[in-house]
Amino acid sequence: MAAVAAIVVLLSPVAAGWTILVVELVLLGVAVGDAFSAPAPGRVDVERELPGVLPLDGEGEVAWRVRNPSTRRLTVWIADELAPSLHPTTRRARLSLPANGRVTATTGLRPSRRGRFTPTELTVRVEGPLGLGARQRRRQLPGVLRVYPPFKSRQEAELRIDRARILEVGLRSARGQGGGTEFDALREYGVDDESRRIDWAATARTTKVIVRTYRAERNQTVLLLLDAGRTMAGQVDGVPRLDHALDAVMMLTAVATRLGDRAGLVAFDESVRAVVGPGHARGQLGRVTEAMYTLEPRLVESNYRGAFTHTLARFRRRALLVLLTDLSEAPVEESLLPALPLVARDHLAVIAGIRDPQVDEWAAAVPANAGEAYRTAAAIEALEARRRTVARLRGLGATVIDAPPGRLAPQLADAYLHLKATGRL
Repeated sequence: MAAVAAIVVLLSPVAAGWTILVVELVLLGVAVGDAFSAPAPGRVDVERELPGVLPLDGEGEVAWRVRNPSTRRLTVWIADELAPSLHPTTRRARLSLPANGRVTATTGLRPSRRGRFTPTELTVRVEGPLGLGARQRRRQLPGVLRVYPPFKSRQEAELRIDRARILEVGLRSARGQGGGTEFDALREYGVDDESRRIDWAATARTTKVIVRTYRAERNQTVLLLLDAGRTMAGQVDGVPRLDHALDAVMMLTAVATRLGDRAGLVAFDESVRAVVGPGHARGQLGRVTEAMYTLEPRLVESNYRGAFTHTLARFRRRALLVLLTDLSEAPVEESLLPALPLVARDHLAVIAGIRDPQVDEWAAAVPANAGEAYRTAAAIEALEARRRTVARLRGLGATVIDAPPGRLAPQLADAYLHLKATGRL
């Protein structure tokens, strides 16, 4: 139409300006008429299907389901409100809908940030039959997508659970014989059994030597205190310390609950931000993860005394208290050391910190210039201050774990299993 109108303008004997104006008005009228002949966007049924939960290192898919209510073919555009950190393959789709038909379009997601996402608006545009005009409208389609922290230590957790169960039934592993304080069963004496395990009363009733077998006590309480203050905002390997601590919390929760103990969570900074009561049900790991997946470190000083007081007031039973924090000398000396006697008297305390391997590399490097020499000296001083902090915490009776990312969660689980096997829990 535009091409034919251009020829008409060139050949018209009337003034070109009037001819162009008339042609433009005709084209505009056709486009407006085309737009109004399109169905109202509100009549087009659109549904958004979100995956619900995604791990941070995983992939997912969003589906848009569109239904054509009219008796002719429609061309429909949709544009969704997906956050950039979800990294959608596309936020828009063009669909050709048959009469009274349905079409589904999808886009991939690969989130780079954990947290709660609530896409709400979705824009629908319906083209006219000629494609010259369209009608557009925003739709409210509230949805929720939860991106959980990655459980990187899942395989390590399964290995420790399997090993603990093998030890519990009396088998041997590379770490030696399993221990425990809770009576399990009687069985016939074996060459590897200790004589002190012989049950003389049962032996007297039979013609065979009978020994008692024990297992680690169950239904103990493990409370994880997660520091979300300013020191946990510091990045290690490009990730905040808090994110490394989340992996350790998930691993210890999985191991403890699968072995029959009760695990709970208290997350805090200057105040308590999240609490999950101890439990050992199948869904406890999910509840703990749900409570902390939106946590972000706040640039405030952590109130250890307040967190300990809240924990002791709410959970009075003797428990293993696991504090995940940073072992920097200043905050530990000013806040943690004065507060630690509150819990060390009646509970077992384990304190875990994330060690920065970059500082170790700087301390071990041979400087090539003055700048590197200053950096090496600062790294050595930082490591020495960290060693002093660890020694002072151990002097107050706490078990301290200072490990780099990737090793914190396994070492923390090993410490828990050791305390459990030796009957200290």
